[in-house]
Amino acid sequence: MGVATTVQEYLDNRGVLYDVIEHAPAESAMRAAQAAHVPGDQMAKPVLLGDDTSYLLAVVPATHRLDLDRLNQLTARSLVIMNEDEMEVAFADCDRGALPAVGEPYGIDTVVDTALLKAEDIYFEFGDHQHLIHLKGEQFRKLTQDVHRAQVSHHL
Repeated sequence: MGVATTVQEYLDNRGVLYDVIEHAPAESAMRAAQAAHVPGDQMAKPVLLGDDTSYLLAVVPATHRLDLDRLNQLTARSLVIMNEDEMEVAFADCDRGALPAVGEPYGIDTVVDTALLKAEDIYFEFGDHQHLIHLKGEQFRKLTQDVHRAQVSHHL
């Protein structure tokens, strides 16, 4: 399918400065970080959650595990991790399992783990399994300034 045009247009329309990094095909955020030779703690891993009301995209470092109990407590919801069929519906222009770390262009509320806000550089999948977006930390913080930020993960 290639890179997600929804994400590309979203970044371009907001004047976000980014680079695209091509890498060998990888099926997970951590493996993509390894293939692209970038630190796993700077790789943003999106997790699509949902309940009877709506979706929520939680974005955590690839070296971390989402703390679903904490997130449910913070949001006063009963979120569960969505399956790949739901991901395909929510992110229609992305390859199966290659979600970007931004939910806004898809109409999905997002929470970013505070651990990512300290990083000098941030990387995330660009809608396929062979391209990453690279943002300087300040560009990522600017991009996510209007989303909820909280500690919602812990190191593996």
